[in-house]
Amino acid sequence: MITESDFGKPVYYIDGEQLSDFVASSDMTRNGFGYQWENEGVTHLHFSPLDHSFGKALKVSFAKEDGCHLPDADVKVDIAADGSASADGTDVTIIPSRENLYKRNKGLIELDILSNKRALIIGLGSGGSPIAVELAKAGVGQFALADFDRVELHNLSRHICSLNDLGRLKTDAVADCIRGKNPYAIIDKLPIDVSKNLDILEDEIKKADIVLCCTDNNSSRFHTSELLVKHKKVGLFGRAITRAEGGDVFIYRPGQPCYFCLLGSDWYDQSDEEITNEASARRAGHIPAYVSAEDAEAFVQVGLGADIEPINNMMVKLALVELSRGTESGISSLEDEFQANYYIWANRRERQYTNWGSFHNTDGMPTIMKWYGINISKDENCTLCGHKEALATDETYLESLKAMGSGDFSGLNLDDIPGTDSPIE
Repeated sequence: MITESDFGKPVYYIDGEQLSDFVASSDMTRNGFGYQWENEGVTHLHFSPLDHSFGKALKVSFAKEDGCHLPDADVKVDIAADGSASADGTDVTIIPSRENLYKRNKGLIELDILSNKRALIIGLGSGGSPIAVELAKAGVGQFALADFDRVELHNLSRHICSLNDLGRLKTDAVADCIRGKNPYAIIDKLPIDVSKNLDILEDEIKKADIVLCCTDNNSSRFHTSELLVKHKKVGLFGRAITRAEGGDVFIYRPGQPCYFCLLGSDWYDQSDEEITNEASARRAGHIPAYVSAEDAEAFVQVGLGADIEPINNMMVKLALVELSRGTESGISSLEDEFQANYYIWANRRERQYTNWGSFHNTDGMPTIMKWYGINISKDENCTLCGHKEALATDETYLESLKAMGSGDFSGLNLDDIPGTDSPIE
């Protein structure tokens, strides 16, 4: 079992404005308050009490019969024979049962099926964290969450977590977000680097009904791809291109092209690693040594959360379709829509998408703000699946795009699209 001591020294946070106020004051000392996440070693420090949802602890007495309450209780709760409850004469709202909590989803998805499905999510950044919560809201009942990072300041503009989660392990913070939407969810937390714990990764992939790889490095994708092929499991890979100007989603279905078939046999190269912070950008050579930390910020920004959401939404939809495959539901028709294995999206006409058409252009190049589905062929030289069919060439790739609508695709090249230098992290 992983304990607090496994993660080094305690972590503390303090509000900058409150600190500045104290420094500027004539006070030499002042009482304060510390709010700690139990067993996580993270404490948030405040000079004044924090107005939060859980205040002081109260002693509660529950009783089925009048006169049976503990005399020193702060709150006395009466439980009726029909299961209703009242606290000091006020009706108590009861969190509904699992089947009623998501009754508005009935007719769209099969809740009884999804509640028993297990999703392994690798990487809990701006991609993996909202994807996990959306799957929970849809009724998926079992999760394995893998990420060894903590919630940091630079995550917050795009992350599902909040300021109060700073310093917490992402596995713990995202698990709480899931339970906030689905209190019945079964969650296994894996605060590990999956590339350094391949035995755990393999065990989790074997248990999963679907795997969603939302990481920012090729090492984790390589090992995830390898184990998906080995154990014949469905897996999704999502990426955002630099500054979230666009992105793509690949789905591996057993027996079909794997992620290596998409990126080629020589893609496993750390120099091609996506960048999520200054350190990884310098390590990959994207930022020269002489560039200052301030100027380096331009290299590591992944864009607005709103730019990443379309990619997350596509991964959620694909995951729900795969998890519901073969059942009668309102999303069954999407099985026909999502037959492709590779999907690309552009938010803006920048860099790799400069020659794409505008949102209103319907007869030129592929346009921004629209998904394009493409079937990538198997690569006969693939180091993973080793199939004999040829990899899709530029010509067959463009033919796939042409089949989706009229227009002149003569200016489009494969090199313009699947960039790998930015994450959904």
